[in-house]
This record gives sequence, C-alpha cells and structure tokens, in this order.
Amino acid sequence: MHRLPADQRAEEQTVSSPRTLRIQSWLIGGLSLLADRLTKQLVMARFHPGQSLPFFPPLLRLTYVQNTGAAFGVLRGQQFLFIVISVVVIGWVSRELLTRPPTEPRIAWAYGLILGGAVGNLIDRLRLGYVVDFIDMRVWPVFNVGDSAITVGVALLLWEAMRRR
Repeated sequence: MHRLPADQRAEEQTVSSPRTLRIQSWLIGGLSLLADRLTKQLVMARFHPGQSLPFFPPLLRLTYVQNTGAAFGVLRGQQFLFIVISVVVIGWVSRELLTRPPTEPRIAWAYGLILGGAVGNLIDRLRLGYVVDFIDMRVWPVFNVGDSAITVGVALLLWEAMRRR
C-alpha cells in the first residue's frame, strides 16, 4: 500500500471540494442572515428610533436608525431601486453557487456573507420600508450586521481577484 507523505495528506484534507464549499456558502449565508435578523429584532424591541446607548465608550454606541437610503444614507427614499438591486445581487450570487460552485474557501465565505447580508436588508425594505441600522462608531455612518457581511464579502472577492492577478 502506497502512502502519501504527511504534508501532502494534510494538504489534501484541507482542500475542500466544490460541493463542500457550496454548502459552506449557503450555511454562512444562513448564519449571517440569522445574526442580522436577531440583532435587528433586539434593537427594534428595546430602542425607539433615534435612541442611542453607549456600548463600548467612546468607540461604539448602539443607535437605532431607520435608513431609507443605501449605504451611508445615500439616495434616501429610493426603495424600489434598492429592492431591484438586492434581488439582482441575490440572484447573481445564487446563480453562481448553483452553476459554478466556489473553488476557494474565501470565495465560499464571500458569497455566503453577501447573500446573507443582502437578504437581511431586503427583508427590512419589503417589510418595513427602511433598513434597521444600529452599529454607531461615531466616525462612520450607522450600519448593521448585514451591511458588515456584504462589505466583508465584497472585500474577500476583491482580495481573491487581486490575488489571482
């Protein structure tokens, strides 16, 4: 019986199959969506719009904001546009996962984070007419867990694209 060297066996064990990476993407998407929904529900249950509470002074406050715009409050009141963009992004990521599963763990994470964040913010827009934001770093516009997931996911995709070049 021929055995692979230990370092080659370890490398083969860490390389995930496309199927495994696809499942990881869906799982990460679900977990990021769950984290987004739970945190928003907690904020809406315990805060009034505009209410703010020091969380980790002076760096972080929890401030309940009803954002009718995009990131940073840009293009306020353009709900239809943001709903269309969200549906397109969700459709694109879903199509990628179904037709071309990720080949790298970073891509699996990126797709999952973007998917979970986009779905979470879309749910807010459809149900409430605005997105619930609450993470207030005082030097940055108020944002939420879904926004963070999307930002990290896009950063991972950009990192992977630059790494491949």
